Amino acid sequence: MPHSPGLPDGTPVLVLNGPNLNLLGLREPDVYGSDTLADVEELCRATAADHGLRADCRQSNHEGALIDAVHEARAGHRAIVINPGGYSHTSVALRDALAAVELPVVEVHLSNIHKREEFRHHSYVSAVADAVICGAGAHGYALALAHAATLVREKR
Repeated sequence: MPHSPGLPDGTPVLVLNGPNLNLLGLREPDVYGSDTLADVEELCRATAADHGLRADCRQSNHEGALIDAVHEARAGHRAIVINPGGYSHTSVALRDALAAVELPVVEVHLSNIHKREEFRHHSYVSAVADAVICGAGAHGYALALAHAATLVREKR
Protein backbone atom coordinates (compact mmCIF):
# COMPACT_ATOMS: atom_id res chain seq x y z
CA MET A 1 0.00 0.00 0.00
CA PRO A 2 1.44 3.42 -0.89
CA HIS A 3 1.90 5.91 1.89
CA SER A 4 -0.77 8.44 2.70
CA PRO A 5 -0.84 11.44 0.38
CA GLY A 6 0.30 14.65 1.99
CA LEU A 7 2.60 13.09 4.59
CA PRO A 8 6.36 13.14 4.20
CA ASP A 9 7.85 9.67 4.56
CA GLY A 10 8.88 8.97 8.12
CA THR A 11 6.48 11.32 9.92
CA PRO A 12 7.04 10.22 13.56
CA VAL A 13 4.22 8.74 15.64
CA LEU A 14 4.66 7.47 19.19
CA VAL A 15 3.27 3.97 19.79
CA LEU A 16 3.12 3.60 23.56
CA ASN A 17 2.30 0.41 25.44
CA GLY A 18 1.60 0.31 29.14
CA PRO A 19 1.95 -2.21 31.94
CA ASN A 20 2.09 -5.94 31.33
CA LEU A 21 2.12 -5.58 27.55
CA ASN A 22 5.71 -6.81 27.63
CA LEU A 23 4.13 -10.20 28.51
CA LEU A 24 2.05 -10.42 25.32
CA GLY A 25 2.03 -13.94 23.93
CA LEU A 26 2.55 -15.35 27.43
CA ARG A 27 -0.11 -13.66 29.55
CA GLU A 28 -3.68 -14.85 29.04
CA PRO A 29 -3.39 -15.67 25.32
CA ASP A 30 -7.11 -16.51 25.28
CA VAL A 31 -7.78 -12.82 26.06
CA TYR A 32 -4.82 -11.00 24.46
CA GLY A 33 -3.81 -13.38 21.65
CA SER A 34 -0.58 -15.16 20.90
CA ASP A 35 1.29 -12.24 19.30
CA THR A 36 4.26 -11.01 21.32
CA LEU A 37 5.08 -7.35 21.89
CA ALA A 38 7.85 -7.73 19.29
CA ASP A 39 5.23 -8.99 16.80
CA VAL A 40 2.98 -6.02 17.56
CA GLU A 41 5.88 -3.58 17.18
CA GLU A 42 6.85 -5.15 13.84
CA LEU A 43 3.24 -4.79 12.66
CA CYS A 44 3.24 -1.17 13.82
CA ARG A 45 6.45 -0.31 11.99
CA ALA A 46 5.25 -1.94 8.76
CA THR A 47 1.80 -0.33 8.94
CA ALA A 48 3.25 3.05 9.81
CA ALA A 49 5.61 2.88 6.82
CA ASP A 50 2.66 2.03 4.56
CA HIS A 51 1.07 5.32 5.64
CA GLY A 52 4.16 7.53 5.46
CA LEU A 53 4.72 7.34 9.20
CA ARG A 54 7.56 6.11 11.39
CA ALA A 55 6.45 4.22 14.50
CA ASP A 56 8.53 4.97 17.58
CA CYS A 57 7.51 1.99 19.76
CA ARG A 58 7.95 2.08 23.52
CA GLN A 59 6.64 0.08 26.48
CA SER A 60 6.84 0.64 30.21
CA ASN A 61 5.30 -0.84 33.32
CA HIS A 62 5.79 2.50 35.11
CA GLU A 63 3.24 5.28 35.02
CA GLY A 64 5.83 8.06 35.27
CA ALA A 65 7.85 6.67 32.36
CA LEU A 66 4.70 6.61 30.21
CA ILE A 67 3.91 10.22 31.17
CA ASP A 68 7.50 11.25 30.38
CA ALA A 69 7.22 9.61 26.93
CA VAL A 70 3.97 11.49 26.27
CA HIS A 71 5.62 14.79 27.28
CA GLU A 72 8.60 14.07 24.99
CA ALA A 73 6.23 13.31 22.11
CA ARG A 74 5.08 16.92 22.10
CA ALA A 75 8.37 18.04 20.59
CA GLY A 76 9.14 15.20 18.23
CA HIS A 77 6.00 13.34 17.17
CA ARG A 78 2.83 14.14 15.23
CA ALA A 79 0.43 11.70 16.97
CA ILE A 80 0.22 9.11 19.73
CA VAL A 81 -1.17 5.59 19.52
CA ILE A 82 -1.50 4.26 23.05
CA ASN A 83 -2.50 1.05 24.74
CA PRO A 84 -2.46 2.21 28.35
CA GLY A 85 -3.17 -1.28 29.70
CA GLY A 86 -4.47 -1.18 33.26
CA TYR A 87 -3.68 2.54 33.51
CA SER A 88 -6.69 3.12 31.24
CA HIS A 89 -8.91 2.59 34.24
CA THR A 90 -6.83 4.24 36.96
CA SER A 91 -4.55 7.01 35.71
CA VAL A 92 -5.87 10.53 35.71
CA ALA A 93 -2.23 11.65 35.43
CA LEU A 94 -1.72 9.79 32.12
CA ARG A 95 -5.03 11.21 30.85
CA ASP A 96 -3.92 14.71 31.79
CA ALA A 97 -0.55 14.28 30.06
CA LEU A 98 -2.26 13.18 26.84
CA ALA A 99 -4.59 16.18 26.99
CA ALA A 100 -1.70 18.57 27.66
CA VAL A 101 0.43 17.64 24.64
CA GLU A 102 -2.32 18.57 22.16
CA LEU A 103 -1.48 15.79 19.69
CA PRO A 104 -3.93 13.46 17.99
CA VAL A 105 -4.40 10.38 20.21
CA VAL A 106 -5.73 6.96 19.24
CA GLU A 107 -6.38 4.58 22.14
CA VAL A 108 -6.12 0.88 21.36
CA HIS A 109 -6.95 -2.25 23.36
CA LEU A 110 -6.38 -5.81 22.20
CA SER A 111 -9.50 -7.11 23.94
CA ASN A 112 -12.97 -5.62 23.96
CA ILE A 113 -12.87 -3.92 27.35
CA HIS A 114 -16.66 -3.55 27.28
CA LYS A 115 -17.15 -7.34 27.29
CA ARG A 116 -14.90 -7.79 30.30
CA GLU A 117 -15.08 -7.02 34.01
CA GLU A 118 -17.09 -3.95 34.98
CA PHE A 119 -14.03 -2.02 36.22
CA ARG A 120 -12.53 -2.21 32.70
CA HIS A 121 -15.51 -0.53 31.06
CA HIS A 122 -14.33 2.98 31.92
CA SER A 123 -11.15 4.48 30.48
CA TYR A 124 -9.86 7.87 31.55
CA VAL A 125 -7.85 7.99 28.31
CA SER A 126 -10.93 7.65 26.11
CA ALA A 127 -12.13 11.10 27.14
CA VAL A 128 -9.09 12.72 25.49
CA ALA A 129 -8.62 10.27 22.61
CA ASP A 130 -9.69 11.14 19.08
CA ALA A 131 -10.61 7.49 18.52
CA VAL A 132 -10.77 4.24 20.49
CA ILE A 133 -10.21 0.83 18.94
CA CYS A 134 -10.83 -2.22 21.08
CA GLY A 135 -11.41 -5.90 20.53
CA ALA A 136 -9.56 -6.23 17.22
CA GLY A 137 -6.48 -7.94 18.66
CA ALA A 138 -3.11 -6.93 17.26
CA HIS A 139 -4.87 -5.75 14.09
CA GLY A 140 -6.24 -2.90 16.21
CA TYR A 141 -2.78 -1.32 16.13
CA ALA A 142 -2.85 -1.32 12.30
CA LEU A 143 -6.27 0.32 12.39
CA ALA A 144 -5.02 2.85 14.95
CA LEU A 145 -2.01 3.79 12.85
CA ALA A 146 -4.10 4.15 9.70
CA HIS A 147 -6.40 6.49 11.60
CA ALA A 148 -3.47 8.37 13.12
CA ALA A 149 -2.21 9.04 9.57
CA THR A 150 -5.62 10.49 8.70
CA LEU A 151 -5.59 12.68 11.82
CA VAL A 152 -2.07 13.93 11.08
CA ARG A 153 -3.03 14.81 7.49
CA GLU A 154 -6.11 16.70 8.72
CA LYS A 155 -4.07 18.64 11.29
CA ARG A 156 -1.49 19.86 8.75
